[in-house]
Amino acid sequence: MTRYRNSACTSIMVGKLATIDGSTFISRNEDRVKAIEPKRFLVQPAVHDRHATYVSAYNKLTVPLPESGLRYTATPSVDQSAGPNEEDGFNSANVGESATESVYANDRVLAYDPHIKNGLAEDSMTTLVLPYIHSAREGVQRLGELVAEYGSAEGNGVQFIDRNSVWYMEIATGHHWVAVRIPDDCYAVAANQIAIEQIDFNDPDNYMWSDGIREFVDEHNLNPDDDQWNFRHIFGTNTKKDHHYNTPRVWFAQRYLSPLASAGQTPESPDMPFIRKPERKISLEDIQYLLKSHYNETKYDPLGEGSEHDKKVYRAISLSRTAQSHILQMRNTVDPKHAAIQWVEFGVPSFCAYTPFFANADDTDASYRKFPKTMKLKNAFWLNEALAMVVESHYSEFAEDDEDFQQELNEWARRKIAAVDAKASQLDGAKLTTYLTGQNHKIAKHYHKKTKKLLFKLLTDGTELSELTFKMDPNL
Repeated sequence: MTRYRNSACTSIMVGKLATIDGSTFISRNEDRVKAIEPKRFLVQPAVHDRHATYVSAYNKLTVPLPESGLRYTATPSVDQSAGPNEEDGFNSANVGESATESVYANDRVLAYDPHIKNGLAEDSMTTLVLPYIHSAREGVQRLGELVAEYGSAEGNGVQFIDRNSVWYMEIATGHHWVAVRIPDDCYAVAANQIAIEQIDFNDPDNYMWSDGIREFVDEHNLNPDDDQWNFRHIFGTNTKKDHHYNTPRVWFAQRYLSPLASAGQTPESPDMPFIRKPERKISLEDIQYLLKSHYNETKYDPLGEGSEHDKKVYRAISLSRTAQSHILQMRNTVDPKHAAIQWVEFGVPSFCAYTPFFANADDTDASYRKFPKTMKLKNAFWLNEALAMVVESHYSEFAEDDEDFQQELNEWARRKIAAVDAKASQLDGAKLTTYLTGQNHKIAKHYHKKTKKLLFKLLTDGTELSELTFKMDPNL
């Protein structure tokens, strides 16, 4: 099994006191090696009295499944030959998970606790954890127990969310990990590099860790610091690749959310803090902006006007090979029965819209659930991939129309969610789930209609931009 895998993501987490409306958020761009990595959006049903064993198609990890499991949403890969890769979702207990952010440990620690070939990997983490947890903390606990029993096949960062808390867990080696509760008034950004810093072993309410991790570090003389126990320093890396592939994304996000505090940072700063306080309340649109970003309004923007060197020197947050992007929002201003919203984006985040779906549903729209092998515009994944390609092909001409399209859909979504909330507050049980499922279908159809309308407009406008256009010079 290769140590450096084909996936690499960017994660953003926000505590409830740091947001404009009191929501908790976790979010991530799921990036893959290919530009086309088809995904679906599904609801997996609850199970009872089951007697089954899970076997990973990726690495043959074998785990007996609990007899009962909660209903949950997920965005699995269409191609299941490398495992389900369900990635993210909410369960019916209003607990969300996003798995995973690929992270990499250094050679020192891996020498003494190497990864386990058929241990727990990204393909299995949502499937084996999300249906069985009732809080964000319980998510860390269950995942930690699985790593203790089966080992980990790779380095991963995993996010968990509930109504009150956000937890981030980093699994660095075959058996060792730590987790931190993101403070309510803070946010955190992770970008393919071990990020968690000092661990307070006297504060188990806000930190969790694998059994024996301190003894492991002491036994093998792994701590480079005399005055602290810093997980990033002990287990992480600080390489040229980090400075061009990872740290610039954290720099851009902190520059946007904490401009004064981060003023001295550069894209290659090696010790940017993982957890920061924002200098204003963070909105859903702020998280969208960052997940869609490509060093906007800097010389490093691949779509900007910098030099060819500057435009290619750093890896951006939004990529052409982003398979899907998601924002999991747990609201605190409405009844928990309809508070969880999963914002789903297929296609390149920079050019496509996030579609909101109420998590308390038992089905998804056919445009997200079914997947044709060849490109068909009735499918959400293919439609958004087509839009992204057309916008980028004439970016300077099409960017404004595309930005207007995304803004108008965000405005519509806020109004629609408020209207659905008002009706949902009068319903309960199966009637509520049926209502929210129906509204999800209507939301999907509205987004599909608007996306297709923009695509056809840009295709029409693009006919005037051909290099084969010729006008006779009157001076000839």
